[in-house]
Amino acid sequence: MQPVPVGSRIRVFGPTKESAMSNGVPEVGDQDPAARNSPIAGEDDEDTLFLRHDVPDDAAVCWFNDVPYADGSFVRSGTVILRCDRGIWIESGPADPANP
Repeated sequence: MQPVPVGSRIRVFGPTKESAMSNGVPEVGDQDPAARNSPIAGEDDEDTLFLRHDVPDDAAVCWFNDVPYADGSFVRSGTVILRCDRGIWIESGPADPANP
């Protein structure tokens, strides 16, 4: 993962939790291995602690296919909703509200 140069400007995207639950979440597809991406972990995943060591403490964004998203943002990747949590995508539930 490449750090964002100091002083550079990036456009950060991200809906609120309320819009995530009302289907206002951007569909991002699958992660492209050739693009910049933040790691994905489950809510109760033991590996989340290990992933935190690979992500800077001050990570203010999560990356998905070279697009930065603000901390606390939600995106839809296939059948799952992901929430940005200090540089790590956390699986936050199914993307289909009719099938929780």
